[in-house]
Amino acid sequence: MNKIFVASDHAAFQEKQLLVGELRKIYEVVDLGTHGPESTNYPEWVKLLVENVRREQSLGILLCGSGIGVSMAANRYKDIRAALCRDEDDARMSRLHNNANVLCLSGRKTPTELLKRISSVFLSTEFEGGRHQLRVEQFNLLGE
Repeated sequence: MNKIFVASDHAAFQEKQLLVGELRKIYEVVDLGTHGPESTNYPEWVKLLVENVRREQSLGILLCGSGIGVSMAANRYKDIRAALCRDEDDARMSRLHNNANVLCLSGRKTPTELLKRISSVFLSTEFEGGRHQLRVEQFNLLGE
């Protein structure tokens, strides 16, 4: 697997730090920021992560307070399929059927141990392809 890119805003800074520490035990992780608890704007971190995920054709993980904001921002970019996942099944299905390439998580609403499990399932699940491939291709035609 290529590098895993991770970014968050200030609202999930602490959770990002813990998650990055765990993921580095298994994966090559690039922590794009934020690098402190000071207030910041999540669209800036989303853009940076999206640029890296696209360039490296890799996977990314975004966190904010609710996970909703980073999910909405990431899904504005072509070729990005960002999934807000609340449990392991969401993570599994987002990869199996939707070939999600960005996992979005809530730093405020998801316990750290669950963040780790969701991330592990997301990163270890492969896209099924087959009948799902056409649907994924259709994502890029939306809004045109």
